[in-house]
Amino acid sequence: MPRHPNEALFEGEKPFPIIPTCEHFAGTEERIAKAFELQQKMGGVFDITMDCEDGAPTGREKEHAEMVVRQQNSAGNHFNMAGVRIHDYTHEHWKDDVDIIVPGAGERVAYITVPKSTKAAKLAEMIDYIRNATAKAGIKREIPIHALIETHGALREVWQIAELPNVQVLDFGLMDFVSAHHGAITSAHMKSPGQFDHALIHRAKAETVAAALANGVVPAHNVTLELKDTDFIYKDALRAREEFGFLRQWSIYPAQIEPITRAMAPAMPEIEEAEAILLKAYAADWGPIQHDGNLHDRATYRYYWEQLQRAHVMNLPIPAEVQKTFFDAPEMAGAH
Repeated sequence: MPRHPNEALFEGEKPFPIIPTCEHFAGTEERIAKAFELQQKMGGVFDITMDCEDGAPTGREKEHAEMVVRQQNSAGNHFNMAGVRIHDYTHEHWKDDVDIIVPGAGERVAYITVPKSTKAAKLAEMIDYIRNATAKAGIKREIPIHALIETHGALREVWQIAELPNVQVLDFGLMDFVSAHHGAITSAHMKSPGQFDHALIHRAKAETVAAALANGVVPAHNVTLELKDTDFIYKDALRAREEFGFLRQWSIYPAQIEPITRAMAPAMPEIEEAEAILLKAYAADWGPIQHDGNLHDRATYRYYWEQLQRAHVMNLPIPAEVQKTFFDAPEMAGAH
């Protein structure tokens, strides 16, 4: 029997993370509960990030983190597709965040997002603390880390940051990045078209994506300030995807989720091509094949397999034969 693509195409290598293309932020108990309802309604096509940084009222950080644990362990977290943003390295409560959240909900936390990194060494210290807390709690899994690139220091060391253990996503944080330029980049560039065209922001986004992809890490794009114009939101996400190579984008308002996922989705003709090529390749036990007069081998199989996995994560229609061959197989147990 031919091997599953996860075995045949990535021998001795770590496959690239295939995760939802939209990450929705929610900072209060009410908004987290509503996000869970929408996540179930849409079939688990986006992640939710529970925010302990901007979401936590000053002086009530402990209570907020405890609320996050309750929500993580609630029935609403049906898909186990919710992460947590903790406080940054300079905040006195970041270790308390970890000490509350990891033992309390470490089996279910999808990822931990670390904001305002300024040096790779400081982020490495935080990752070590999270890993030690995970082991101390008797949790066998490693919790993925999402690192925010939103400071001069983080951008300068973005390649070192991308190489750190457990880093799954590099998030570009536009608002803090613009603010860090002390007026040299005006507020007009916090939205389109300036957020894509300004030379300093263009450079920062391109460098973040390059570092992420070179290290097997998912690059995630910043928020769009437009909350309700779905065409505007869609075009922002599409530009982030097609011009810069971002594979994921933040949402800060429920109406942003659908246009972001639609913009980030693989095109249906490419999905159909991937299905045909991969079924032929599977039948040939991953040897070279011809399709529509073109030669394909493992190099192209990897590309099409990742596209097909993205389609599956996004609940796009997949033929029964493809579903049975690739996604109902034992090798896919536990995958999105």
